[in-house]
Amino acid sequence: MPPVSKRVALVTGSTRGLGLAIAEQLAADGFALAINGRRPPDDIAPVIERLQASGAKVLYFQADVTDACSRREMIDEIRQLFGRLDVLVNNAGVAPNERADILEASEESFDRLIGINLKGPYFLTQLVANWMIEQRKADNDFSGTIVNISSISAELASVNRGDYCISKAGISMATKLWATRLAEYGIQVYEVRPGIFRTDMTDGVQEKYDKLLAEGLTLDPRWGDPAELGRAVGLLVSGELSYATGNVLNIDGGMMLPRL
Repeated sequence: MPPVSKRVALVTGSTRGLGLAIAEQLAADGFALAINGRRPPDDIAPVIERLQASGAKVLYFQADVTDACSRREMIDEIRQLFGRLDVLVNNAGVAPNERADILEASEESFDRLIGINLKGPYFLTQLVANWMIEQRKADNDFSGTIVNISSISAELASVNRGDYCISKAGISMATKLWATRLAEYGIQVYEVRPGIFRTDMTDGVQEKYDKLLAEGLTLDPRWGDPAELGRAVGLLVSGELSYATGNVLNIDGGMMLPRL
């Protein structure tokens, strides 16, 4: 199949929550979309229809980012069906199965979470980066962008979910590494750190964060709207923010601002 004329973006973990908000923004911005998740295609048909309503070409790839064969098959299919890939958004991620003190947390939980949140995105980026380099060598005007969705937990310590914090700190360093390695090819790499957003991942802690927000946890005293994160990613992949590779964008209502 010849390459599509539109820029193509792959957003992992994009069938709900923050990933879906990012996909919606990129669809509205004119991208063709490769969306990804682990659920069967029939389960996410309404999601595809929702994204296609903006006129975007949307294809769903059921793939587990922790599995090397699954990652390779997804990228091979995107190459076959779209012929190009301009943007990768590493969004797929999970919370711990249960919040446990680091004195008691299990190795099984650690392995699962690190595989999904850190190992998978790292090696998916490796695959995509090599393809982007290939595209750049074929066309000097090609400009690739990689965005890693991390978390304020890359900086803030939560001793009842140490595995999650470690995974996001690792994503932060991966951003620096890939930005450094890919700069010679004009491939921009960014990290976006969401703060407190209302999604299915935070369903179980809404009361806790309602209280903290009311007590001044953030400068902007409210939950973040996933659409706000989508707009931030849209800005980064638009090409309008130049000379900024390797940067971190906090979308957190001022939560990370040091205060006296």
